[in-house]
Amino acid sequence: MPSLVLDVAVSAERFMAVYQGRANRILARSRDGRKVSVPAYHFRPFLTREGVYGSFEMEFSVAGELINLRRLS
Repeated sequence: MPSLVLDVAVSAERFMAVYQGRANRILARSRDGRKVSVPAYHFRPFLTREGVYGSFEMEFSVAGELINLRRLS
């Protein structure tokens, strides 16, 4: 199953744009250098008072659909 590892650092203030309707995606660069645009709602379970920070692994189906997003650290 294809996967990517992302290092994400989004402050709570920046994530607030999602709730205010001004943004709906998080743009990140994978560790192998690819740019990835992920719907922000996938990161809601990982949101803390500080924001969303950490390393995440995204697993995809062969068709390119997101199957799983999990925090690595």
